[in-house]
Amino acid sequence: VSGPQFYKFAEAGTIQNLQPFLESTELFQADNVWKQALDRYRFDGKQLGQGDLYGLPKDVGPWAMAYNKTMFTEAGLELPPAEVGKWTWDNWLDAAKKLTKDENGDGKVDIYGGANFTLEGAVWASGGDFIDYTTGKVTIDTPEFAKAMQWVADLRLKHNVSPSPEDEKAMNSYSRFVAGKVGMFPMGPWDQPGFWDLPFEWDIAAWPVNPETGKAGTWVGSMGYSVSSKSKHAQEAFNLAAFLALDKEGQKQNYELGQAVPNLIDMAKGEFAAYDKAPANRQVFLDIIEDYGHPPIEFGSKDTKWIDTMWQEAGKVWDGKMTAADWAKELQPKLQELYDKGNK
Repeated sequence: VSGPQFYKFAEAGTIQNLQPFLESTELFQADNVWKQALDRYRFDGKQLGQGDLYGLPKDVGPWAMAYNKTMFTEAGLELPPAEVGKWTWDNWLDAAKKLTKDENGDGKVDIYGGANFTLEGAVWASGGDFIDYTTGKVTIDTPEFAKAMQWVADLRLKHNVSPSPEDEKAMNSYSRFVAGKVGMFPMGPWDQPGFWDLPFEWDIAAWPVNPETGKAGTWVGSMGYSVSSKSKHAQEAFNLAAFLALDKEGQKQNYELGQAVPNLIDMAKGEFAAYDKAPANRQVFLDIIEDYGHPPIEFGSKDTKWIDTMWQEAGKVWDGKMTAADWAKELQPKLQELYDKGNK
């Protein structure tokens, strides 16, 4: 189950409360599983994040910033630091400008300094948000949100250090990164196998902080295992879910295959952090989980049409047809109406 699915299923009684099963298994030690992962699957009958567990995490996926280490070294640039707070948006942009190149002199950029700097991370680092789920109020029409969105848009519109939507259609940023055509690019732990055979060195760094707030932001994804309330074999189904989510050998195999950060904290901070495959700065994944990662926007929504509409309409800002401030002011009531219709 994903976040929106989980909310709908838990509320409708489609999946069952796992708390009784958890109390009878030795596999589950709550203090050794990421709280940020477990809380995704709590439901108290009204809202998410508290109450009994109705699911177990398949994974917890911190969205980190990968960078082409070879490209940085060849350009004579200081490597992005692993420790959050040591690099700001200004540092990121300065490096991106120096990495961006027109190699053949045709007036078109061939190598971009960075790609896919996330709007979510920029907004959270600015002290803004997309919605306040406690009140159900969409919160995009704020100065913090507008400044963050405009900064992300200007990476292409003003500074031309990131691919345009048209560039993305020709070759997406993931393909550009693996081809050595992008200097900095976000990745999840599941991207590791695709990066292990790259012909250049790479690593991950802490997300840069907004110089005005001193904060960084990014998201932490997750999918979960739940048991159908109609299952005729609920105990066996739970046993499988618990094995997949909590078994030490399974978690070890998962990280060795480059699929995920272990759900088990002692394993994540021990052998996973010391694993001898890239990225060297594996601690960055753990810092995001513990310190500055947020659940994705949809965590808390049963119906995500308001979010889908927001991303569809965001093209007006990315294309420079509207300022972020004007766009947010115009779109706020539309998104609020969609959220209310699908979630209240």
